[in-house]
This record gives sequence, structure tokens and C-alpha cells, in this order.
Amino acid sequence: MSRTKQLKLPAEWLEFSATAKDWDLLGAPELRKMLNHMHIIRAFEEEMLDLDRQGLAHGPVHVSVGQEGAMVAAMSSLHSTDLVNGSHRGHHVFLGKCLNHVQPRGYDPISDQIPDAIDNLLYRTMAEILGLSPGYCEGRGGSMHLRWDEAGVIGTNAIVGGGVPLANGAAWSLQRDGDDGVAVTCFGDGSCHIGNVLESLNLAALYNLPICFLIENNHYAVSTTLDEEARETRMSSRGLAFGIPSFRVDGMDPVAVRIATEHVVDLLRAGNGPAVLELDVYRYYHHSGGLPGSAFGYRTKLEEQEARDRDAIVYLENGLLDREWLSEAQLQAIKDNASGCVKKASQRLTEEVGGKRKIIDSLWPDVGFRDSGLRGDLCEFEQIEFVEQENYSGDIRTVKFVDTMAKGMVRRFESDDRYFVMGEDVHKLRGGTNGATKGIPERWPDRCIPTPIAEHGFVGLCGGVAMVGKYRPIVELMYPDFGLVAADQLFNQIAKARHMFGGHSPVPLVLRTKIALGSGYGSQHSMDPAGLFAMWPGWRIVAPSTPFDYIGLMNSALQCEDPVMVIEHVELYNTKGPGADGDYDYFIPLGKAKVVRSGKSMTILTYLTMVEKAVRAAELLGIDAEVIDLRSLDRGSLDWDTIGASVRKTNHVVMLEQGPLTTSYGAMLTDELQRRFFDDLDHPVRRIHGGEASPSVSKVLERAAFVGDEEIVAGLQEMLADQGSPLAATG
Repeated sequence: MSRTKQLKLPAEWLEFSATAKDWDLLGAPELRKMLNHMHIIRAFEEEMLDLDRQGLAHGPVHVSVGQEGAMVAAMSSLHSTDLVNGSHRGHHVFLGKCLNHVQPRGYDPISDQIPDAIDNLLYRTMAEILGLSPGYCEGRGGSMHLRWDEAGVIGTNAIVGGGVPLANGAAWSLQRDGDDGVAVTCFGDGSCHIGNVLESLNLAALYNLPICFLIENNHYAVSTTLDEEARETRMSSRGLAFGIPSFRVDGMDPVAVRIATEHVVDLLRAGNGPAVLELDVYRYYHHSGGLPGSAFGYRTKLEEQEARDRDAIVYLENGLLDREWLSEAQLQAIKDNASGCVKKASQRLTEEVGGKRKIIDSLWPDVGFRDSGLRGDLCEFEQIEFVEQENYSGDIRTVKFVDTMAKGMVRRFESDDRYFVMGEDVHKLRGGTNGATKGIPERWPDRCIPTPIAEHGFVGLCGGVAMVGKYRPIVELMYPDFGLVAADQLFNQIAKARHMFGGHSPVPLVLRTKIALGSGYGSQHSMDPAGLFAMWPGWRIVAPSTPFDYIGLMNSALQCEDPVMVIEHVELYNTKGPGADGDYDYFIPLGKAKVVRSGKSMTILTYLTMVEKAVRAAELLGIDAEVIDLRSLDRGSLDWDTIGASVRKTNHVVMLEQGPLTTSYGAMLTDELQRRFFDDLDHPVRRIHGGEASPSVSKVLERAAFVGDEEIVAGLQEMLADQGSPLAATG
């Protein structure tokens, strides 16, 4: 007979409830403040539903009616400098945090007039939800993307669970600051089953981050019940598997929520994070809009009424009245003031025309604002002097590519303590799997951070660090294919953040990764990511082909206030090329291509390892071809001046890339070339690219899948045939 023993969990799991003493400890003034904030948010949400019924709210309106009492109680425990984010149902998160930030010290909601700061907060929040220019994100964020840095709200998020990894980044920044700041990420029970949330729980525990995972368990993911989502329906149990102290509380008891949150915040401020706090709450309306869930058949009216009978606001009102800390007249004054300030905000945004309310036309954003802020204006380079190898005044010598990469990184770590690198195995193997971090972990172990295999989690964490803006993350993706695991963070979050939140919030992050075509690593390790990343205008992309260019472009990437992907190629790592002799402090401009071989017969556009191959093929065939190393590949950084001058000179263009047709960068560039330079082209742009399929492991099949010397020669001969050149048959 086998023997068993009971295993103990490595963390406590507690449920909080409030006592009369807790009411006394909080006191009448604090509880009246909380009640005032609850009524303001409740009135705000009901007004948003009214605006929605009148057709004035474009898109979904996810109100928090029923959940605002718990959130106000939780947010009232935080400082303005603490950092918070939330999910798509985030009005109460935003307003709860911001009301505490703007409310003047000593303000009495019973006797004092509503402060202008609260009026302005409600006006700008409502404007944002309605998509209007006075909003905090100038109308781009709407109901689901609310951000106000000054108040410590780093953004609510439309992707379920999408903000959780970012909040880890906020917590990482606060931890590195060395003060007692905490981060809180608010999400629902539906998020608890998403991989990035679980990855984030593990990373937070691994790095001891000062973060509270605040779960609003409202028992429904749209219409799917909690019992249909999971066997274990107490969502705080998720923290225990990661060794995280976890707590539950009845969210309809705001005093209990307040004391539970204070307990968690005290843990975090003392350096004992992270923690999970589950609030058992209920949303009164359907997922979006103003109809109850019973109207859609997934809840009963009895269930909904039983939840309303336990309303957190009424519970707090009754407690204050019973203790004679509030009179009926004073309660009515709080309600009237809350309703009045919300109506005031609504009236500033709308007008009555022909018996109907409409948005005041002058408040809509100008359509010219559409693309503004997709990327920064590069003003961070105003004091930078750029150089090229041709005008560099120092000594140039032949250096090994990968050695130069590592030495350049060490120099940046010496010069600026904001930089840190995060990724799998970056701290070992004598410089990580690519050799780029050699020399860093020995000198800066706290800035060379290894991760578990959790691309979604650590990419998102670094994205959150970048959005906070104090530190400069360098993310290493061992292979770009792994970025597809982290696609939400790379594309929905990092790429869109600046534009989505109004165009004013920098996202300074560098993503390093490599192309491994030809190395035998097969279909899931050989991707050229340029075509994928070029689809997202938030990303800048650089692809250095020489050691000299690598240092200059990497320095510019690290200086940039936008996210920049630096693409490397395994074929270049062990090659030697020109490099600055011991100088790692110069800059090459983003958005500047380079003519590496002058010519008049055709223009060859390419990047990375294809640059040298293109030059070699042109010389083999004896073609007077002009070869341009694009270097900057994103749509916003393409050097159309250099490209255009060459096209107008040669009237023939070849777009050369190594990878397959299906993830092609050249498709985008070719389309743009033919639109811009149609009158200058004597023939359509000829493309040289690999096959349709991703490379296989088989050496023969892999070689057939990508472009090498033979395919380049054949492609150039086809262009020569287009030109009617006798050289077409040679080679």
C-alpha cells in the first residue's frame, strides 16, 4: 500500500470580513468620502447609459454599476503615485483612482461645493468615453482605454487580461525606484483563465513585485457562468499555485474591501509582494449597455433583485445612518451633488437641437488628428550628431560582428543605468544564446534578468516598464517566431499604446531578435519578422548589416522614445566586417538608407545578409546595379529620398529578400514603390524571395525554401531580360 502525506501550500489564503471596530477605525469622514465617490461614479455610469440610449455613445459602453462600491473602497487605500490599470469595464477603476487624486484635502461632501477639480475630471472622462477631443486621450481611447498619468492610471484595456502583464512592468519600475509604491491591476473572473495572467502571476512571484492582482469576480464572462468556466470558482485560488498570498472578500461590503485592501497594500509596501485580492461582486447590467442580463435569458430577475438587495452603496449608507454619522438630509445632499456634477459634465458636452440631444460639433476631434502620434517625432535626437562609416573621423578596423554587439551593449550599460535586458537565458551561456549579453551579468546581475519560458509575460512586463517611462527595457526574443506567442503584447499593446492613448505617451523599448534561415532550426525558428512587424505602425524596425552600422543603429534604437525592433541574422554573427576601433558611442540616424554600391542599370533594395550577396551577384554578372541597404524597414522610417533618387536614375527596381513569400516584407514595399514611382519605372518591380512554405529542417528542403546566391543571380538575369540586355543569359 502506497503512503501519502498532505502537502501544504506555500502561501496563506484568507477571507476578510469587517467588524464594528473596523468602522470605528476608518471613521465617519473617510467613510463619507467613500460614499460620495460611490455616488458620483454611480451617477456617472447611469448618465452614460442614458447617453447610450440616445445614440450618443459610439461603440460599447461597459458600465460598472453594482461593482463601483468595492472599487472605490479598494482605490481609497492608494496614493496618487501608486500605479493602476484595468480591463474594458474600467470606468470605476479610472474614476475611483482619479477622485482620490483630485479631491482637495479637507473637502467635506456634505457641506462643501463640488470642487472644480472633480467637475473637470468628470467632464474629461465623459468626453473621452464619447470620443471627444477634451478627453484624456483626446477621444481615441473611448470607454475601454482610459489613461491619466498624473493620477497614476496607466491605462484600461480592451483585451481581456491584456493589461495584466503591463501592470507587472509598472510594479517592476516602482520596485527599482526603491520607494514603497505599489501597482494594482484590476481584471475579472474571465481573465483568470488566460495564459498571460498565469504567466504574470508567476513572474510577479519570481521577482517579488509589489503588485496586487485585484480580481472582480462578478460570476459572468458576458453570459457564460462561472461554473461553466472553471471547477474551482474562487478565483483567488489561482495565486496559491505560485506561492502568492491570496485573499477573498465580499465586494458588497465596502468596509471589508477597504480593510482587506489595506492589508494587501501594507504587505506590498513592506516588500512582501505580490498578492491576490478577489472581490465577490455583481454587475447589474448586461456585459455592455443598459439592459439587464435577464433580458438575454442567462440570468433570472430573482437573481438580479437579490444582488441589488445587497447593494454596496445602500449597505454603506445604512451603516452611516445607523451610527448617526450621516443624516437623511445629508445623504440626500450627497446624492444631489453627485447627480448635479455629472449632469453638469453631460451638459457641457451636448446640446438640444430639434428636441433631441446631440454632441456639440466643436468637440469632435479634427480628422487631421487621425494619424498623429502613431510614432514619435524623434525630437529626442535634436542634440545628437549622426555619422556614417564614410565620414567617421576615427579608426576603422575589421571586427567580429557578435563581439561588437556585446561590447556595444556593455558600453550602454556603463553610460546609463536605466537600461536592463530581459529574456530567456540572457544571464548564462557566455552572453546568452546569441552572445549579445556577454560581460553584462557579471557586472550588473540585477539588470540582466533571466525569465522562464513565458514570452507573453515578460514581453508585456517590459512593455509596461516602457509605458511608465522611467527605465529602458531591452527584450531579447530568442527567435522571432516566439513573438507570435506574445502577439497581444507586441501588437495590441506595445505597438498601439502611444496612438491609442492620445499620441503623447512614449514607449521606449528595444526588442532584439534574429533570423535563423539556413541554420536548420525548421519552420518554427526561422522567421523573418520584418513583414509582420511592418504591419504595425507603432513599431520602428532596423536591420544592421555591418558591425559599424549595428552600433550606430542600436544606439539610436536605445535613444528612441518609440518601440524599436532590431533584427539580427545568425549568418552575420561570426562574420567580420568594418567597425569603429573601440568607439561605441556614435549614432546612425533612423530612417536613413545607404547606397552601398552605385550604379545606373537597376536599383536593388535589400537588407541584412542579402546586402553583401546582392553586391557579389552584381559583380559576378558585371551589372552596373545600385545596391541600397534599407537599414530602417518600418513604413514610417523608409528613406524615400534615397530610394526615389535611385529609382529615377535607374528606372528598374529589384526587391530582394531572403525569406518566404508568405511572411514577406517585400510585398508591402513593392506595392508602395509602384504607387509612388509608377511614372519612373520602365518595368514592374521584380521581386526575389523564397518559396511559399516556411523552411524545413531537412538541409535540402531548407535550402530550397530561402534565397541564396543562385536565386539572386537568376532573379537579376530575369530583370536583365526585362531590359533586353544580352547579359541576361550569362552567369
